[in-house]
Amino acid sequence: MTHLTLDPAPVTAGSLALSRLGWGMWRLRGGDAKAALRLAETALEAGLTLFDTADIYGPDNGEPFGAAEALFGEALAAAPGLRGRITLASKGGIVMGVPYDSSAAYLVAACEASLRRLRTDVIDLYQIHRPDLLAHPAEVAAALDRLRRDGKIREAGVSNHTAAQTAALEAHLPFPLASVQPEFSALAIDALEDGVLDHAMARRLAVLAWSPLAQGRLADAPKDERSARVIAALDAIAAAQGATRTAVALAFVLAHPSRPVALVGSQTPARLAEATAALNVKLTRADWYAILVAARGAPMP
Repeated sequence: MTHLTLDPAPVTAGSLALSRLGWGMWRLRGGDAKAALRLAETALEAGLTLFDTADIYGPDNGEPFGAAEALFGEALAAAPGLRGRITLASKGGIVMGVPYDSSAAYLVAACEASLRRLRTDVIDLYQIHRPDLLAHPAEVAAALDRLRRDGKIREAGVSNHTAAQTAALEAHLPFPLASVQPEFSALAIDALEDGVLDHAMARRLAVLAWSPLAQGRLADAPKDERSARVIAALDAIAAAQGATRTAVALAFVLAHPSRPVALVGSQTPARLAEATAALNVKLTRADWYAILVAARGAPMP
């Protein structure tokens, strides 16, 4: 039986090479820079070289705006050689209480503030976190172009944008966009049908899948009928292969032909190390579609 190939080779994002699994730092919190450094080293040892953060990571954890960036900046300062071993991604454009601001002045200031918190001279991949409906894409493009020309970012991407919103920005950029970051998991399947993944493949954009374990819901006991269906499908495949449910859930994301990077958000060293087992899962087409049908709650048309 033919299996889907989970190619472990890096994903191209402009001039960057991204690992198939990345570390998402939306749950990074606290004030222990040594613990943050241990997590970073664990991720690196497991082959996760893409580290993705954002200036808004902090308030969701009951901490100040920029807290996750600042904590990781302390870790980078404590281990000067670490910065050169990772691809550092961050995001801007969310403002507490507004909620979105992608005006040129704000984006430039937000990126510069991220650089200070991260204690680095350049962000490898800077992404617009969510679309600002009041910002013309030409203005957003001008800000990204300025940041790139000034050497403050290497590549630019978007997060949580529709295919049309991404295309509108691309139309005004003087350089190619590098990536898109949609939510994508066995419980969040909109990107499969709303054109986001199709647009990424058409434009050769890297796909960074956030919450590939559905904010941990795929690792826990099911709390609703839909989750129960999906988890049952994952568990059946996991049992047949001697794999874990989370490995199969990550493999479902990794198997898509857009070759997504799965951003793992765990703050547990063991779980970060175990995530790479997903690359050894051998899904058939029937397996993959069985998971999708469970998520849809209806057969494929």
